[in-house]
Amino acid sequence: METKTINTPHVPVRYFEGGKGQPLVYLHGAGGITAEDPLLAKLAEKYHVYAPLLPGYGDSQECSDLREMLDITLHTWDVVDALGLKDPILVGHSMGGMIAAEMAAVAPNDVSRLGLICPAGLWLDEHPIPDIFAMLPYELPAVLFHDVEAGTAMMTAGVSLNDPEWLKGFLVQNARQLGMAGKILFPVPDRGLSQRLYRVKAKTVLVWGDSDKLIVPTYAHAWKKAIKGAELVSVPEAGHLVTLEKPDHVASAVAKLG
Repeated sequence: METKTINTPHVPVRYFEGGKGQPLVYLHGAGGITAEDPLLAKLAEKYHVYAPLLPGYGDSQECSDLREMLDITLHTWDVVDALGLKDPILVGHSMGGMIAAEMAAVAPNDVSRLGLICPAGLWLDEHPIPDIFAMLPYELPAVLFHDVEAGTAMMTAGVSLNDPEWLKGFLVQNARQLGMAGKILFPVPDRGLSQRLYRVKAKTVLVWGDSDKLIVPTYAHAWKKAIKGAELVSVPEAGHLVTLEKPDHVASAVAKLG
């Protein structure tokens, strides 16, 4: 994946690009994404992948103009326009799935294929979503992964969670990223999306890890009910970061979109 920059009305946007085939725009979750992400590599085997970073993620510039969900939704449409794409396959994970769903609801005639990987955006009182903003680093793997030990190693590249240098880098990066993510997800990820999902016309595939402890699989059925004709693919032995634990399974599910 190559790292590139494109200009949009509000802010320059860093993005990863690679592969050949139909254009696919991938929107990352609150934890961010890197060019080495295994799911991007799998998707690039079949598609021409574009993975823009939200402002504040990676080495991208922050942007105070993007204040709320609608701003971020329209900004992401600006990114698609700046890339010169028409009706790309739109795929998003977690927070990115929420943004993708908002884009498909706001502009239903511009999205014909939608992949949502354990998306945020709905709220069920009987299944409250844990507050990742209040969690310490050592608490995250148990919530994000099916295999906690392997997940911790992936998250830290094998370094101890107590390593001072790793912690310093993590906390600085987290402050920038969650500053943007908080505009969407804090205190709860309910921005009225449930009232707009009826507008989605896209062929939709939902992908969910059976062991998701952050956004539990009960939410998968709420999404399936809300989007007409949506297909649900459940992935065994995978948590919220199914994109890291089972990238092959996720890519196969996305391939159902064509």
